[in-house]
Amino acid sequence: MIGIRRTSVLCILAAVSTNAASAQSIAIGKDMSILFKGFISATAFAQDQEFQFGNGQNAEWPEPPEATVDRWFGGGDVRNTRLTLVFSGPKVLNDWRVNATGEMDFFGGHNGTGAFAGQQPVPRLRLAYMELTNGSTTIQLGQQWAPLWGNLPVSVTHLSFPLGWASGGLIGWRYPGLFVNQKLTKPDAPVKMDLQFAVMGGNWNGPESTTDNETAGNATWPQFELRYNAGGKLGEVTWGAYLVGHIDEKDLSGPGVSAPNDKLSGSAVEIGAKFQLGDVLIQGNGFTGHAIGEQFSTINQFGKIQSEGGWLQAGWEFTDHWGIYGFAGMDNPKDSDVLAVIGEAGRLKNVMFAGMLRWRSGPFSAGIEYLHSRLTSGVEEAKTNGQQISFSGLFNF
Repeated sequence: MIGIRRTSVLCILAAVSTNAASAQSIAIGKDMSILFKGFISATAFAQDQEFQFGNGQNAEWPEPPEATVDRWFGGGDVRNTRLTLVFSGPKVLNDWRVNATGEMDFFGGHNGTGAFAGQQPVPRLRLAYMELTNGSTTIQLGQQWAPLWGNLPVSVTHLSFPLGWASGGLIGWRYPGLFVNQKLTKPDAPVKMDLQFAVMGGNWNGPESTTDNETAGNATWPQFELRYNAGGKLGEVTWGAYLVGHIDEKDLSGPGVSAPNDKLSGSAVEIGAKFQLGDVLIQGNGFTGHAIGEQFSTINQFGKIQSEGGWLQAGWEFTDHWGIYGFAGMDNPKDSDVLAVIGEAGRLKNVMFAGMLRWRSGPFSAGIEYLHSRLTSGVEEAKTNGQQISFSGLFNF
């Protein structure tokens, strides 16, 4: 009996893998199908400084103070590896169809703290939402990316933690909420436009907050975002652009308490664009915001802090298989705000540069990346430099 069960499971997994690799769905009922997709990621890296949010695939900014002796160390990382299940459901009312998506990676920590914990990363929920759609209007309920999550830098090493996230002008986070997308133009329009609206829960961890997010509810709720997208072709150029607005309000003292100045409003505006001309890609975004640490701005610092930042990436696929990419980004919160809220250890500015040489064929790619991040922190404006050299392989399925 056990052998039969094992054989059945292996047959199902083989069917899923085979069909997903050829981008086909598997029927799981009369009116439902499932698509299993994702990627396997592996990285070997060397660094001359400890990084946050961690070393390896999630390195973003260097951790002060800058090391002066025995600087270089290295390791391996597979935590980017991602699994996504996409369910296509039946029609439930006239032209409305129900679908669902669930996604996870392996940045949920490690299984224990012992000598072998580093080789046992824990799965982490990324996305989990259901949707109703009639083709022009899509309504999603569950955990999804905030509309602030826009263009993403191309990389083979920094995937779940992209280049510049909270460190070089890239912001945004995923939240439970209600997400609505409305197409504004017909499918054959030369310029396609749509609107995205989101009402989301939140989180906050500011020094001025007395709310425990784990037990007393979210201090930030709700968050509202509206995003306008436009794109199309102009001659040989394929282009896309977007504009996002964000507002929220924090209840710093939590429920059941009324205190003076216990409300903190957050706001942000972001603009982004992408241009593809043959084998050349140019993309980036910029933002300005106030008290939006929950959206990974302000070098991941929470408080009444004004900040701005942005990034730019250019890439050239100079053969059928080889491409080269360069990235530059900056996150620059207001110094006086940071020092007033965070104190002498506050992070004042981070600048990131990165370059990649990539080889790609079909679903497989491999690349060498160099990353340099320079953090300015504290009253003395101390500089902390960190470098990372990585070699990564990536197989998409």
